[in-house]
Amino acid sequence: MASTEGVHQICDRFVDEFAAAHPVAATEFGVTGYDDQLTDYSPEGHAARAALAKRALREMAGAEPRDAGERAAKAVFTERVGLDVEIHEAGLDLGALNVIASPVQDLRMIFDLMPTDTAEQWETIAARLVRLPEALDGVRASLLVAADAGRAPALRQVSKVAEQAETWAGLHGRLGFFTRFVDTADPEVVPESLRERLRAGAHAAQEAYAELAGFLRAELAPLAPTKDAVGIDSYRLWSRYFTGAALDLREAYEWGWEEFHRVEREARKVAERIRPGASLAEAAAALDADERYRVHGQRAFEKWMQDLSDAALTSLRGTHFEIPDELMALECRIAPPGGGVGAYYSGPNEDFTRPGRMWWSVPPEKEEFSTWREVTTVYHEGVPGHHLQIATAVHQAATLNKFQRLLAFTSGHAEGWALYAERLMRDLGYLDDDGDLLGMLDAHLFRAARVLVDIGMHLELEIPAGTGFHEGERWTPDLGLEFMLTRTITDAEHVRDEIDRYLGWPGQAPAYKLGERLWLAAREDARRRAGASFDLKDFHTKALRMGGMGLDTLREQLATLD
Repeated sequence: MASTEGVHQICDRFVDEFAAAHPVAATEFGVTGYDDQLTDYSPEGHAARAALAKRALREMAGAEPRDAGERAAKAVFTERVGLDVEIHEAGLDLGALNVIASPVQDLRMIFDLMPTDTAEQWETIAARLVRLPEALDGVRASLLVAADAGRAPALRQVSKVAEQAETWAGLHGRLGFFTRFVDTADPEVVPESLRERLRAGAHAAQEAYAELAGFLRAELAPLAPTKDAVGIDSYRLWSRYFTGAALDLREAYEWGWEEFHRVEREARKVAERIRPGASLAEAAAALDADERYRVHGQRAFEKWMQDLSDAALTSLRGTHFEIPDELMALECRIAPPGGGVGAYYSGPNEDFTRPGRMWWSVPPEKEEFSTWREVTTVYHEGVPGHHLQIATAVHQAATLNKFQRLLAFTSGHAEGWALYAERLMRDLGYLDDDGDLLGMLDAHLFRAARVLVDIGMHLELEIPAGTGFHEGERWTPDLGLEFMLTRTITDAEHVRDEIDRYLGWPGQAPAYKLGERLWLAAREDARRRAGASFDLKDFHTKALRMGGMGLDTLREQLATLD
């Protein structure tokens, strides 16, 4: 039966209902009204959200698009929400536990996005803190159900997440996250009675994380498989989820090798210019020792990335991109300790009262930083990368529905764009310094390695002849680590963290390079169709204003641009 609602109305209502059923996600994507609550991560909570998604999909199936905008919106919604349902029906949501993006991290990191300027805002935080032990109880319940069904997360993830939980609980010789967090409440703004409640809530939250760590080590670890590889069936599903495309995994693996060798050859040419006769590792060491690329202290590093980000926003605005006033605020911050190493982005809320933010997660004791690797990262996370892409979509309230603006994020689309943005900044002349250029090539070499290592480890593929690396052997985590340590020049500590990430987040790591490949192909297709009238700025503007979507949908939509 045809729906009486239009496509956009169904999408908007779904976002409102989903926000009520998933308060953590609501805060993350900027829908207000639920910041004092936490998500129910129990099996019943997962089932309730799946039921909501199934009902919305049925309504969407009966909705007749009224124009091209609604046709695109229906395709985006059906593909994204449909995959959420597939993952639930496969039982994979209950056992979600990894070192970077699972409920355990979400429940800690959501407090980073909460405003802390007024007593009323701290009241909201106090109310949410009280609910954290119950939310972690729900996580435990789901993990046990997953384990009973034979879907427990791998032992590597269980052990590493236990370490994270212990750090946030204050069990590793430092103050716990929540104690440090509530201690930032200004006594001139927050009355002592509320501060006492905040301290009590922080203590309860840290106790809950300590108990979770104990549960992971004592109860879940004995049930966890020691094998990290998820196999072809799970990998195909996760790959579709992260890329929004039905990939030929064998072709992607083979292309990953080709792309790796291409970038490696180019990086070696730049290394030769930096230090004649040097290997990539030797050129990297020379740059690390060069004071021109060094920053001393975490606060100085935070200021360095803020200054570079601000300069990019100002320089690119009006010349290469359309950047509205609301997008000109992008905050750069050092992330709280305890999570993975690296940079990440969090988007603005609907009215931009919470700006987009670039976070840099570094070891607490790290005080010396080399910038030559990180210039391209600022462009990736900021402008013209994630901030420009994600915040542009949020800004399109006049043309996109709430789902398209807030919930349609796909790694292949977003990470592919951000990697494309790094290459674009080179083309635009922002990476003319050979040190910064080698940093960009290092990032692209690393992302190409991700394609072959991630697919290779999870599918246990054979390493082909002619690669110069354990030819004929099948990928294992140990070989993956060795490859990343010896064939890339990424920081060794980061590499070790990354291997854990790939093994717990199957299919996500290849999304960067595979997404970039599609963006490049789509641009050249648009250039061929337009001929001499092709305008790169116009192409970017139209593409970014379409919002998030899977790569197969993106390919179809970009082909319609005139």
